[in-house]
Amino acid sequence: MQVILLERVAKLGQMGEVVDVKPGYARNFLLPQGKALSASQQNIADFETRKAQLEARNLETKQEAEKLAEKLDGQQFIVIRQASDSGALYGSVSTRDAAEAATEDGFSLDRKQIALSRPIKELGLHQLIVTLHPEVDVSITLNVARSEEEAALQASGKTIQEAAAEEEEAADFEIAELFEDIGSAASEDDDLAEAVEDILPEETAGDDS
Repeated sequence: MQVILLERVAKLGQMGEVVDVKPGYARNFLLPQGKALSASQQNIADFETRKAQLEARNLETKQEAEKLAEKLDGQQFIVIRQASDSGALYGSVSTRDAAEAATEDGFSLDRKQIALSRPIKELGLHQLIVTLHPEVDVSITLNVARSEEEAALQASGKTIQEAAAEEEEAADFEIAELFEDIGSAASEDDDLAEAVEDILPEETAGDDS
């Protein structure tokens, strides 16, 4: 099926181009989203009369998107979820969750603007692409954690596995120190016992005389 694009569509073409697409893609996405029109002679003629207007509108929306992009690009948003000790989520994080997290932080995003190849099913930092305009993309990061404290830890560059290993190492160190203190105390007791034994024979000998 041939359509005429009303805006740039990634991997398809620029505004005004007539391209061949699958009928389902046209009917389910391009046409209802207002990104294209069927390439009939009438629609092509209508596009030519509206081309200047469409280009002006595209430029305006692109400039608005670029302003937002300057603030949004590289931002990190926290999503709190329950998960196992191994980091597997009880559920998943979707584009809707990402959009809601960004909106809560003052960035009005729609889930359709966010690209997610597959649902997020584990804790950690996950990078997503946000399309603010057909010609403006930015990258954001979702910090998926079980608590704000864990999110801060992940933001610092540590994984939950590394944090757990550090906690285990610290616990082992404390136990080792405890046994060392006990051993030291036992050694002091032995030294004291030996000193008493050295003194007692002399005192006994003095009594016999």
